[in-house]
Amino acid sequence: MGNNGSTGASDKPSDTSSRRASRKKPSGGVSRRALLIGGGVVAAGTVAVLVRDEVKQAWWRVPGVEKPRKAGELDYGAATWVAASEANWRRADRPDDFRIDRVIIHVTQGSFDSAVRVFQDPAHRAATHYIVGQDGRVVQMIRELDVAYQAGNRSFNERAIGIEHEGFVDRPKDLTKAMYESSARLTASICARYDIPIDREHIIGHVEVPGTDHTDPGPHWDWDRYLKLVRRAATAPPSPTPSASTSASASVKAE
Repeated sequence: MGNNGSTGASDKPSDTSSRRASRKKPSGGVSRRALLIGGGVVAAGTVAVLVRDEVKQAWWRVPGVEKPRKAGELDYGAATWVAASEANWRRADRPDDFRIDRVIIHVTQGSFDSAVRVFQDPAHRAATHYIVGQDGRVVQMIRELDVAYQAGNRSFNERAIGIEHEGFVDRPKDLTKAMYESSARLTASICARYDIPIDREHIIGHVEVPGTDHTDPGPHWDWDRYLKLVRRAATAPPSPTPSASTSASASVKAE
């Protein structure tokens, strides 16, 4: 969040036309017309089978058709799902409509629980995809395929995944070992999913987003330490993670 506890949402579309986004062409040479007519391609034998398989896998790439999604589904298995207000994000189909090439690091300027409540508040008009607590717990509040109003810059919002960290920018003690390590594992998994380089050009602070007036993650955030942890997590063998989300009441305390 930074500064006044507001993540920033200046990119919120003002009309329906701004919601339209360009889509990638379906792979494998299957035309949009072939998809629209349900794969009615004149072909024989193996070619026909390949076309049917491609259509089956790529039907949702047609403009106006969204990927299948399930409420509460997690993109990061070690997280707990707690939904943000729909006023704080925009429905999308990333990375097919917008390429994901950044991770943006934030600091909440408050407690873990207060950040969750703020992101559930429709009046806030801002949120990030994840929040990481000082104890290392992770909550996911927005699907990675959707656009979070997090950075006050529409282009960066459309291309980035945001991670909040519990604490205050002027209190180095808030940046705990458990938080660094948990966040690094999360960022490593994001970078692996979208082929994002692990460097300071692609893993940035909110303060580095063009046009922002925020200062987080602040002068005490140890970037060298963090990137080393992300690289280490990226090369570590995978560990078992929960297969299903847990209810908000199981992980988020009421203050």
